[in-house]
Amino acid sequence: MRAEVLLVLGVSLGSSAIYAILRIIDRLTYIKPLSEQTATLNPSVTPDRPWLDLAYQLAGIALGVVPALLAVHLLRRDHAEPGGLVGLDRRRPVFDLGFGAALAALIGLPGLGLVWAAQELGISAQIVPEALQSVWWTVPVLVLAAIQNAVLEEVVMIGYLLTRLRDLGWGTWPAIVTSAVIRGSYHLYQGFGGFIGNFVMGLVFGYFFRRTRRVMPLIVAHSLLDIVAFVGYALLKDHLPFLR
Repeated sequence: MRAEVLLVLGVSLGSSAIYAILRIIDRLTYIKPLSEQTATLNPSVTPDRPWLDLAYQLAGIALGVVPALLAVHLLRRDHAEPGGLVGLDRRRPVFDLGFGAALAALIGLPGLGLVWAAQELGISAQIVPEALQSVWWTVPVLVLAAIQNAVLEEVVMIGYLLTRLRDLGWGTWPAIVTSAVIRGSYHLYQGFGGFIGNFVMGLVFGYFFRRTRRVMPLIVAHSLLDIVAFVGYALLKDHLPFLR
């Protein structure tokens, strides 16, 4: 089981954490200060050919959820109902939507302050939530990208990892902190502000999951946070110059 956990992380967010650590080293040793560098979250691949760019975006979204499907598949080997085990089902829609929205507000509002403070302190790059072309599919793709991020991160880092660490005999807080550290690490490409904000988010989400055994509210919350960030930026960047 230990080997399984390492392999799942190795083909998903664990490898992202390694690359993000290398990226922050690159940023810190670059000639420009960290605060003058940019981190683009949803870049265009072929801006001169929108139809091919759309294909790239959809392929990335579809392949991005595969590690989450793998994690659920592996849980199914040992548990009859992995969806019920981690709360990845539609049995409590009101609970999931209500607490998802509440968690989004709890994380999102202080998160805006943290982003501003980190940039003012020079410990974060300038975050560009999206850099797609303004075409008909921009907003739908950004919404799908937000949901894909939420499914991947919450299923793997919370539902799967905390369940497997519990199976391995880990205590509640060592498991939650470990998950939160990994979550923060694969956001280091944004700078240290990204690490701190996502580490705190990991602690809150991990504690919520251990109390409720439901990952769906976390997927809802994460999706809402990313949709507001991605789509809001796309719609407002041409009208609010300070967002450019």
